[in-house]
Amino acid sequence: MTLRLFDTETRTLREFTPLVPGHASVYLCGATVQGEPHIGHVRSGVAFDVLRRWLSANGFDVAFIRNVTDIDDKILNKAAENGRPWWEWAATHERAFDRAYETLGVLPPSAEPRATGHITQMVQMMERLIERGHAYPSEGNVYFDVLSFPDYGKLSGHKLDDVHQGESAGKGKKDARDFTLWKAAKPGEPSWPSPWGPGRPGWHLECSAMAEFYLGAEFDIHCGGMDLIFPHHENEIAQSQAAGDGFARYWLHNGWVTLSGEKMSKSLGNTLSIPAVLERVGVRAVELRFYLGSAGYRSMLEYSDKALSEAAASYQRIESFVLRVGERAGAVPLGGWTPGFAEALDDDLGVPKALAEIHGAVNEGNRALDADDLATARTLAGQVRGMLGILGVDPLDPHWAAPADSSAAIAALDVLIGAELERRQRARADKDWGAADAVRDRLKAAGVEVTDTPRGPEWALTKDES
Repeated sequence: MTLRLFDTETRTLREFTPLVPGHASVYLCGATVQGEPHIGHVRSGVAFDVLRRWLSANGFDVAFIRNVTDIDDKILNKAAENGRPWWEWAATHERAFDRAYETLGVLPPSAEPRATGHITQMVQMMERLIERGHAYPSEGNVYFDVLSFPDYGKLSGHKLDDVHQGESAGKGKKDARDFTLWKAAKPGEPSWPSPWGPGRPGWHLECSAMAEFYLGAEFDIHCGGMDLIFPHHENEIAQSQAAGDGFARYWLHNGWVTLSGEKMSKSLGNTLSIPAVLERVGVRAVELRFYLGSAGYRSMLEYSDKALSEAAASYQRIESFVLRVGERAGAVPLGGWTPGFAEALDDDLGVPKALAEIHGAVNEGNRALDADDLATARTLAGQVRGMLGILGVDPLDPHWAAPADSSAAIAALDVLIGAELERRQRARADKDWGAADAVRDRLKAAGVEVTDTPRGPEWALTKDES
């Protein structure tokens, strides 16, 4: 395996060399659980789930940490607006994110720490920063002194004169560019004890403390959305390295899901929840996952119902091949991957080229089926399963198994459509082309596409393109 990853800090494609041979340590900035997750939120989960699966498939022991920010201004404000306790609001939406990840087949992390469970580690990090002259207490707050860290801006490219932290001025700041590590308690807000008085942590401090606690002072890969590059990840680097940690060796950032060219976000009111998309477009969760993971992780993904439907149809063609082989050649074993697939994923997780390899194997497998070469078709179907598994969408994975009632419905459809196809075949044998075409048209109107093959007619459900 020669994996090359685009490192945001150096802006270069770098060969991945783990800190510890055979082990890969990964930290992904998880959700701030202020509301229901939308498809933009879960894109990072899907994108870096592929990274994790590819590392594991190549023999790495992967420690994958994804945090939960469960204390934050946004959470407190949303809870207050809805008349709910802040902790209940956070827990409710943390469960909603868990359901979203589960729905899309994202593997659970090795650990999923909450910010509120690591106040002790945050206090210890602030003490180190103050001792080293990189932070200072003021009126119950603690701030990071940006000017004390000469490398500030190296991740984002921001110049000090252009820095705006996007937070309130804060009481006692020496410089407006300094950022908050600890917020002094306010009446009615949750707080924890500290050497500087009761308060709660700043957002940036949380991830540095949790990454260090679970992965050590230095670890391999830090992931997140590109909107986190500044100020969040820039501030993580500053506080962690100022505290004496090597911190992350590679920085990976995924692109946004956009809608009409705008980043999908609650503040813009252009969000689409996972259940809403599945119902609105009429796709399965595996097809939504296939769509969200189909583009290069660093690229923007412009959402449209049409694009999702097209991706679903593409997935169904791949799935149909695997299922047909299973029907004709017996159980399809989970196989390996093609050299081209490995080359694509080793090149900064190049999923589009990897998908081209899968489609190529499907085309070759269909030709083998048409030639009644079942051994070749079965081998290729196993390869297709193996490659789809790395992308998290193997159609025979038990996670994607249809519920019992769905299976019964499909079986009933097969009987009913089979009877129609037999009627069509008899009409064709009698050269009653009008009756044969009437059957075909009736099935097409009902959303059933019929394909004539050397083995007889085959059917598949079509998507509504309206």
